[in-house]
Amino acid sequence: MKVSLTVDSRLIQADSGRNLLEACLENGIYIPNLCYIDGIKRPFASCRLCFVEIEGEAIPVTACTRTVTGGMAVRTDSEKVRQLQRSALELLLSVHDADCGHCPANRKCELQRLSGILKVKLKSDSLDRYLKDTGAGSRHPFLDYLPNRCVLCGKCVYICREKNEKPVLSFIKRGLDTVISLHLAEPGVEVPCRECLACIDICPVGAIICKVRPSCPDMNRPD
Repeated sequence: MKVSLTVDSRLIQADSGRNLLEACLENGIYIPNLCYIDGIKRPFASCRLCFVEIEGEAIPVTACTRTVTGGMAVRTDSEKVRQLQRSALELLLSVHDADCGHCPANRKCELQRLSGILKVKLKSDSLDRYLKDTGAGSRHPFLDYLPNRCVLCGKCVYICREKNEKPVLSFIKRGLDTVISLHLAEPGVEVPCRECLACIDICPVGAIICKVRPSCPDMNRPD
């Protein structure tokens, strides 16, 4: 059943019970986000960027975790919302190696897009920078993972589970040390990554890249 709701003084329609973030995006109303995936049943809500204010509620909420109801009145661009979004983006950038010129996602990067929308410097001087020890690199035969580019949105983990019976990617460690692990197959068992590459396609920041050619598209391999 379609219901009406007001978003930024604009009347829109959406299916009752639909995800609020999805309903706004489908109606051309952009809400900053990094971790949302169309059709996902349980959004990660990890990036903490899609805050909105809903009339009658005391504090802003994440749009990806709310469902549409008739008569809902939503603000996506209030100063309170923008401040929360800027703070979340600054935290992400404080653990991000913003070496855009050497990144295959340059000019296609969601962090660059959000930086422009929210007017936050990619190389923030308001927070101390914390970069992970990258170690010896990936032993995966086809993929490289760069933890200091990763925003831990979880999209690669999700898509790998959806497409492969035995997922290759998962989260490991905790807190600031959390990274994505690229699992190796058992001896004699070939990983599906050569033909898949869905994790590269869905990554918003170029944190997973191809290790070999010609197995992977040139655009995903840095010069």
